[in-house]
Amino acid sequence: MTSHCRVIQVGEVANPFVNELREEITKFDEPPLLVAFLSNNDPAARKYAEWTEKSCAATGIRFKLVEVPRTELEEKICEANEDKNVHGIMVYYPVFGDQQDQYLMNTVSVYKDVEGLCHTYRHHMYRNVRYLDKEETQKCIIPCTPLAMIKILEYISVYNKILAYGNRLHGKTITVINRSEVVGRPLAALLANDGAKVYSVDVTGILEFHRGAGISLCRHEVFETSVTLEEALKVSDVVISGVPSPNYKVKTENLKEGVVAINFASAKNFEENVKERASIYVHNVGKVTVTMLQRNLMRLWSYQKQNEKK
Repeated sequence: MTSHCRVIQVGEVANPFVNELREEITKFDEPPLLVAFLSNNDPAARKYAEWTEKSCAATGIRFKLVEVPRTELEEKICEANEDKNVHGIMVYYPVFGDQQDQYLMNTVSVYKDVEGLCHTYRHHMYRNVRYLDKEETQKCIIPCTPLAMIKILEYISVYNKILAYGNRLHGKTITVINRSEVVGRPLAALLANDGAKVYSVDVTGILEFHRGAGISLCRHEVFETSVTLEEALKVSDVVISGVPSPNYKVKTENLKEGVVAINFASAKNFEENVKERASIYVHNVGKVTVTMLQRNLMRLWSYQKQNEKK
């Protein structure tokens, strides 16, 4: 059977942003410096660090990987916060794997947090506050993988540009399978704040994120639901999955005809025949994620220069 599914290569989405970054960086004598802290033995974290370094080199951004014992990490973050030669900070988590990691996220300066994981950015994201300042000159930083997903959805026109900014997912139903604090829950909140009805799925069950009937609410709220995963999948225009297990699969037979299917896990969460049901399939988002990280860095660097003039 002939497949009419369009498989999106993430380079299609990332390359215009990469070119934009390269052009912007050539305007300066010295590019910004991104410092990344590695305090675990996770091979995936090291691979991500290597990938980040390679991507930064390609766009002209300076990158420094600092390997430090986890017991010294807090102090090193504080030093980087105060170092005017450091323009962005990221940490490869997990470090301690508990609430202490949350504390470390909040230790990173709001003006150097390229991952958007500190309390200020997370609070603003969930409250649908889109700027740091009252004058609305400094946009909030959004976590890199959720932001990458949004850029992919914009690229494939799931976002309706005819509608007002902030409402461009009105009428869309989206299932997000993953409710981690780093990716899944922020993504569900962002999509719901933009007007979608989102089924947020994890091992504990399903929650609904949306802005009420007619998107009448100014920000999303979270609701209990009796909807099953199978029921959610059958009505979803977009299904996004990020379960870190090769054994987990979204059943193609449960997907809506013409669905947009996006996989952001290292494992393939969709069955091999997903293209028989999907109209668009994105099998990974990694390159867009790293590009958004660099974009966040450039934005923060501009904020630092603005603040120096005040």
